[in-house]
Amino acid sequence: MPHHTRRSLLLFGASGVALATLPAAPPGWAATPGTTPDVVAIQPGLVYAAGQKFDKSFNEGAFAGMERFKAATGLPYLEFLPTSPVQFDQGVAALLRRGVTDVVAIGFYYATALSRLAPANPAVRFTLIDAVAEGPNIRSVTFKEQEGSFLVGVLAGLSSKTGTIGFIGALDIPLIRKFAAGFEQGARHVRGDVRVLVNFVGTTPAAFNDPTAGSEVARAQFQRGADVVFAGAGVSNFGIFATARDSGRLAIGVDSNQNYLYPGTILTSMLKRVDLAVESTLQTARRGAWTAGTVALGLADGGMDYAVDENNRDLLTPAMLEAAEAARRGIIAGRIPVTDGS
Repeated sequence: MPHHTRRSLLLFGASGVALATLPAAPPGWAATPGTTPDVVAIQPGLVYAAGQKFDKSFNEGAFAGMERFKAATGLPYLEFLPTSPVQFDQGVAALLRRGVTDVVAIGFYYATALSRLAPANPAVRFTLIDAVAEGPNIRSVTFKEQEGSFLVGVLAGLSSKTGTIGFIGALDIPLIRKFAAGFEQGARHVRGDVRVLVNFVGTTPAAFNDPTAGSEVARAQFQRGADVVFAGAGVSNFGIFATARDSGRLAIGVDSNQNYLYPGTILTSMLKRVDLAVESTLQTARRGAWTAGTVALGLADGGMDYAVDENNRDLLTPAMLEAAEAARRGIIAGRIPVTDGS
């Protein structure tokens, strides 16, 4: 049975990917019904973030978007999975040698390398997910993570029994601070006296792939009274989730629907629609409508959400869900401002 979000259907089962209907995409980001999407011949290529392809998180979201594009168009794609961000140039070069016309790069730490590499390949369209790089053949897709984090902060604030909740990020950078900022604002929106702990797993990108360190940080927050923690640390989340289960506390997943990993322990997952960004940019390129520049996806675009399914439904009361949905409406309408922590 697929996992459901509040407004959409998606995402990932434990043994693979369950794909269903996507929410509406921003204008120009999805194929237009009734058109023939074969104007431009393209060969897509994907460079994953360093780490695991099937990480039940960011990379797996990118994979899902590529698979959905392949299913819709019949076009195969090439991919490269680096073990370290420094392999980016090597990976792109390998893809270009095999005729790739459109490269999608997943990860904030590729911005500098892409800014250097793209001008040398002006005929190639590059799409960078999760950061901004400048260039006439670069499209940068970012997300309003603070908006999705606000909603799960509402749920965390209302579910906490101790009045203390926590955020655990991979490392202290502006991107991760957006998650922490939105989470705290959401919790305080419904519970002004809530205490919010903020800690990080490490100081380098390796912090996204260290479940042992993630577990240690989670245990420290639980010892300080937190009973709900929002885990924004990639593969390190696995250690955070396991420690939450063993401690009888709650955790919140990130990027993809991670509820099924520990049913009854994961309060919800904040969805960051990397799959939508990947699929839509390729559909746009195939229609000959791809343009360079920056696009930011938030709640209004369907780029952020939170997951409710059979694994966490019993943890969320109708009042909690209505509070989160009221916050969603307020943010989209502009009645509730959400800052990004910068």
